Amino acid sequence: MTAIPVRDRLVDAALELFDERGYEQTTADDIADRAGVGRTTLFRHYRSKEDVIFPDHDRLIATVKDRLATSTADTAIVAVTEAVRQVLLRYVEEDDRARRRYALTSRIATLRDREIASVARYQRLFREFIAEWMGPAPGAALRAELMAAAVVSAHNHVLRRWLRRDTTEPAAELDAAMAQVVALFAGPEPANGNGHGTAVIVLHDQRDPEYVAATIRRALQQA
Repeated sequence: MTAIPVRDRLVDAALELFDERGYEQTTADDIADRAGVGRTTLFRHYRSKEDVIFPDHDRLIATVKDRLATSTADTAIVAVTEAVRQVLLRYVEEDDRARRRYALTSRIATLRDREIASVARYQRLFREFIAEWMGPAPGAALRAELMAAAVVSAHNHVLRRWLRRDTTEPAAELDAAMAQVVALFAGPEPANGNGHGTAVIVLHDQRDPEYVAATIRRALQQA
């Protein structure tokens, strides 16, 4: 039998205790005892008792930054889509632990606030990246803000559907949701003020995603 890693044992212990005793009534020592480790071991892996049940957002954000950093002006949209997918798949990999956390954060305000704060970090990261990609054009800052919010909303919508077992194909649903986000913002700001922009919707394409993104980018620049 494969031994369960200490980090996972701590997560399971915290989830069990928060369910059994309540969040406020559970201490870091309780979690360590249930996991069969010392208090020092717990704090070697996590900074606080609430940290135990959440994903390692610092590492996830670093992963997202690394993916965005590899993009070019022509592949920025692909980079954003793939970065969002990486976050979603991290939750999917957790499986039951992610669903148990969702149940806890739905009813415990302290944990829910912590989750909201984490979401804001991702949205800020995407906003900064998109703003840099769009450049200093008039209205670009607002469009970047709106697009980042839409990206995070698309991810959260699909994630909640998966957590509630409303979908068994979250990655595919996220790709479809991101296609809608891109369609909303693909059109450049109209230069003549007549309200007519350019919308691009890619329903299916078997070619390399980088090639498709570059083609879309060139088309938008020429519109």
